[in-house]
Amino acid sequence: MRLGDERESDNVDDQRGSGGGGGRSPIRIGSIGGLILVLGALYFGVDPRLVMGLLDGGSSSGVVSTQSNQGLVPQNDSQKRFISQILASTEDTWGAYFKQMGRTYHDPRLVLFTGGIQSACGYAQTSVGPFYCPADHKVYLDLAFFQELQNRLGAGGDFAKAYVVAHEVGHHVQNELGIMAQVENGQSGAPDKGASGSSVRLELQADCFAGIWAKRANDAKSILQNGDIEQGMNAAAAVGDDRLQKQAQGYVVPDSFTHGTSAQRVEWFSRGFSSGDIQQCNTFAAPSL
Repeated sequence: MRLGDERESDNVDDQRGSGGGGGRSPIRIGSIGGLILVLGALYFGVDPRLVMGLLDGGSSSGVVSTQSNQGLVPQNDSQKRFISQILASTEDTWGAYFKQMGRTYHDPRLVLFTGGIQSACGYAQTSVGPFYCPADHKVYLDLAFFQELQNRLGAGGDFAKAYVVAHEVGHHVQNELGIMAQVENGQSGAPDKGASGSSVRLELQADCFAGIWAKRANDAKSILQNGDIEQGMNAAAAVGDDRLQKQAQGYVVPDSFTHGTSAQRVEWFSRGFSSGDIQQCNTFAAPSL
């Protein structure tokens, strides 16, 4: 990617080494924030039952314990700069797009953490993976995820990292457009669960929005280089439900899908990138995914 001296976002909160921002409070599974956090677990191929324990309200025993990496982390490293530049690019892209639509885009904040973090959606640990919390309009990211993405899932490269950030920002765009509220209120027209359920459609739409960002950012500033889009597609495929389930348990259970298959994730990212048009990302109106 060609980012050069592109600006860095002012909306990055670096909480690495801070201890995770407070105590452990449970996330309610009925909330869209809890839903997004559960979906985030599938990035790592984590057994959703572990995360459901985290989401189960009431007892502290429902929180999964882990060691925190807090402490010796440089606060102005190259990865932070890269993420800040990508976030700034999404701000510019979506700000301009919303202005075209006669709307105002409110920038999300991105929180860097290690080990665990307290969000408005509850306490989450690194094993959950990157996630967006609609209750506080923040993206949460442990940079260690990128090493996992490359080493275990085989999806390395700068654009793979950019895709992850753009996908999570895509959830913020959904929040800004009121799509998340429709899903939470049961107004999406899709079943709650399953291979064609609202969870899958929400995730595939975020992939499509990531594609829109890539196209519009590149049209504006030529940030892409040869192989970048292939890296993005590889990352999208790496976190498909079918591939993660096959890797984790040796077989696939479509009824438990939350993100969509590898092919679907690549398809919807590609659709956003080829069109640059939100109207082409309406997964909830698609008869088939």
